[in-house]
Amino acid sequence: PRSHGDTMSAGLSASAVTRTFRGGAGIHDVHIEVRPGTIHALVGLNGAGKTTLMKVLLGMLRPTAGRVLLGGTDLRKLPAAAWSGVGHVIEHPLAYGDLTARENLLLSARLHGLTAGVAAGAVDTAIGAFGLEPYAEVRVRQLSAGNRQRVGLAAAMQHHPRVVVLDEPTSTLDPAGVLLLRDALRTRRAAGAAVLVSSHHLDEVARIADRITVLNAGRVIGTLDPTGADLEQAFFASVLADDQERGQA
Repeated sequence: PRSHGDTMSAGLSASAVTRTFRGGAGIHDVHIEVRPGTIHALVGLNGAGKTTLMKVLLGMLRPTAGRVLLGGTDLRKLPAAAWSGVGHVIEHPLAYGDLTARENLLLSARLHGLTAGVAAGAVDTAIGAFGLEPYAEVRVRQLSAGNRQRVGLAAAMQHHPRVVVLDEPTSTLDPAGVLLLRDALRTRRAAGAAVLVSSHHLDEVARIADRITVLNAGRVIGTLDPTGADLEQAFFASVLADDQERGQA
């Protein structure tokens, strides 16, 4: 049988995944593969379905049809221990306001299966990696939105996850925080992790992404070349063409 490490090495994928809500919104027949050792960007306008897709990939929402594989195993058959190899921030960073940044990180590290001694070292490293030294002993509810986001991102990556899923991670970060996140994501990629990041900042995505998938109205409508000359123009052209095609259908 494959070891836990081997299982996680197969990355994260969705096959013909649909999740609809009342009124028809949601995602429809989505195929996506996030391979180990790559940063895969998911781009789309607000309301395109990026957050819904990420919640389905993480088992927070159950698909109406199709299936999701984590490390080659269907989420419905995945042992609970496998989730310790995943790190994510969806919508808002999960943190306890009355605990300090360090206490939140320690709690997250232990929940992801790190022993007390290992957790303390991982937290110190994460505090340095995300520039949190001045805020380590400050209660999270007293932090700015950007620094709360740094705490959430540190918690998502300090346990060396094999799969990382981040929903609009730069939305509240200052330029220094964006640079720190970029370094952290490249470190995870170099370690062989499968990284999925959603964003509407195409210039930022182009700097780090190996692959870019475009989502529009809940459907995958194509891919973009991260090295392309005018990424924003290519993105809007693909969305406009899809909108016009659907309008004529």
